[in-house]
Amino acid sequence: MNPEDFPTPDADVETVQPETLKGRIDAGEDVTLLDARMQSDYEEWRIDGDTVESINAPYFHFLEDEIDDEVLEQIPDDREVTVLCAKGGASEFVAGTLAERGYDVNHLEDGMNGWARIYEAVEVDGYDGAGTLVQYQRPSSGCLGYLLYDDGEAAIVDPLRAFTDRYLADADELGVDLKYALDTHVHADHISGVRDLDDQGVEGVIPEAAVDRGVTYADELTTAADGDTFQVGDATIEAVYTPGHTTGMTSYLLDDSLLATGDGLFVESVARPDLEEGDDGAPEAARMLYESLQERVLSLPDDTLVGGAHFSDSAEPADDGTYTAPIGDLVADMAALTMDEQEFVDLILSDMPPRPANYEDIIATNLGQNAVDDEEAFTLELGPNNCAASQESLAGD
Repeated sequence: MNPEDFPTPDADVETVQPETLKGRIDAGEDVTLLDARMQSDYEEWRIDGDTVESINAPYFHFLEDEIDDEVLEQIPDDREVTVLCAKGGASEFVAGTLAERGYDVNHLEDGMNGWARIYEAVEVDGYDGAGTLVQYQRPSSGCLGYLLYDDGEAAIVDPLRAFTDRYLADADELGVDLKYALDTHVHADHISGVRDLDDQGVEGVIPEAAVDRGVTYADELTTAADGDTFQVGDATIEAVYTPGHTTGMTSYLLDDSLLATGDGLFVESVARPDLEEGDDGAPEAARMLYESLQERVLSLPDDTLVGGAHFSDSAEPADDGTYTAPIGDLVADMAALTMDEQEFVDLILSDMPPRPANYEDIIATNLGQNAVDDEEAFTLELGPNNCAASQESLAGD
């Protein structure tokens, strides 16, 4: 049902901006959400938090003249309730219907689409290389990116196409020239912004090892081989080949201080190995991942920060609010990093979550084999990222 097809309730309801809701959740306020999407959409992807009470009551229950008492009994009448849906139309209707019955309600502007447009920048306090490092955080999908700037120059690692204008605006506000846009691999959960930034005069960089997967635009961009370096002011970015999640996965060591690991290693888990070659190729990819972690990542000094391209709902941010952690802490806390190879392979293959929504179309788009406009690209990547192996089995105690 399209938003314009919903009847207009007599009661007016207040609209809540996604950023306002996020701020309340971050502040630890008690928040009650009524999610009016279908149950399958709700179970796949929703807004959670330690102080969030989330209720699922699909919008069609509210289209009847007499709403079932069992539906209404789910909805608290002693506190404010924020109604949300996919795009904001159904939630406005449901909120208005409840307001007519005396409930204290508002609704979320643009629904989950609006939630997916939240993109926050947090400085990485533990970074001690040249310049300043900022971590971009997209709470709707757990996507992370990194902006390093120094002496009038900047580079962005793992940019999202949906936020191309944001990176350029941030660089302009900081008074720096956005020099490089670097991808760690061919992403399966979101559309890369490297090509769009390259079109805007930023030098786009993709891993040399990823080209053979069928990247159609490789000749138009710079490729990064293991050991290649890129200079940003006085800061050096070094490409570190770390295959496993994909055959082309390449991490970037930012001035010997933080390793941007893409989807190879996260602060709460390691990569899943099945998104490139499927179930048949997963065991070999898992062995490749084990070797990369042991020989290329864990061989770095213990105080080197790790910053992945994602975080999950189970991840705890560091004191500075970023999803980063020293390698030594990860080794101490994550049992998977101290296992022998066969134990590691068996573990990460034993309990993988569902694959990311639309991952085949997203991969094809990021390879340049599938062309989509901005709206289609945004819609393709809605939902959880699911690029890690099961956090429950890997996060240790």
